[in-house]
Amino acid sequence: MKHLLLSLLAASSLCAADHVVYEPAGAAKGKHIVLLSGDEEYRSEESMPMLGKILSQRHGFKCTVLFSLGTDGTIDPTAGGSLSHPEALDSADAIVMLLRFRHWDEATTRKFEAAVKRGVPIVALRTSTHAFAGYAKGSPFESWNWNKDGGWGRKVLGETWVSHWGKHKVEATKGIIEAANANHPVLRGVSDLFGNTDVYEAAPPADAVVLVRGQVLQGMTVDTAPASYTKPTAAKVEQDVNTPMMPVAWVRVVKNDAGSENKILATTMGAATDLTNEGLRRMVVNGVFWGLGLEVPEKADVSIVGEYQPTMYGFGGFQKGLKPEGFELKK
Repeated sequence: MKHLLLSLLAASSLCAADHVVYEPAGAAKGKHIVLLSGDEEYRSEESMPMLGKILSQRHGFKCTVLFSLGTDGTIDPTAGGSLSHPEALDSADAIVMLLRFRHWDEATTRKFEAAVKRGVPIVALRTSTHAFAGYAKGSPFESWNWNKDGGWGRKVLGETWVSHWGKHKVEATKGIIEAANANHPVLRGVSDLFGNTDVYEAAPPADAVVLVRGQVLQGMTVDTAPASYTKPTAAKVEQDVNTPMMPVAWVRVVKNDAGSENKILATTMGAATDLTNEGLRRMVVNGVFWGLGLEVPEKADVSIVGEYQPTMYGFGGFQKGLKPEGFELKK
């Protein structure tokens, strides 16, 4: 009996070792938020646990964070075919994601697809516009590839990868709230938006409600002046980089292939370093409340739980040897 109990405990630990679960603190909302990390550049493996802790400990949601893992069980954002513990998606009430060029196996992708078809709300950050790539020709998910007419990103979120509109790692982003939509619930309590990533070129569809536009700055700090120069858009129209400013956050409600609807908050901001900004964290948290049909707080508590010192973005610069268990809440 003793050996059986030890075996069961070992199996339980093994199953939990590839993801992290944050149980709600205080009054539970009864909702399960699944946060998906998996990008090679913007450190979602650091930011998704941070957001999960805020949503669970400050707001009463159960949160599960999933990762891309290498064969040794450590977090490897370059493992584009990996998503740990996809079974969590079966009970997801909402998804928060920062993905780039993923190509999961069919069983994993079907679980994500099923969640979307259930109509779960989605909060999608930065490179999630081009979340999927590499599905083989003839695959049932070939059309999800970002370079297939914009793929899943353009169809669901409203945009795909287009270009770096600001100069990458040179010109940061100041978020300018769209005056006409300033009273949208997702913007409740949001101000002073800033990220040290650059503005992406984006043209969301007519059904999208633009919440924030990105002012291209001359430098990498919030106190630098706006940039002023012209460049051609993807449609080969020459324009000043800040006239008009590109959308960097929008919402839409889109009907999926199963006939249900998904409430979408998409933002091209959202690197781990961007999320040191309180306003951006609040917009993400507000997006979860709005997506779930819950009353958005007047000023959501988005204070960091524990420590958060994100690694600077860039290819190849992720922290080696990290494991999901390293992101558990400290007792």
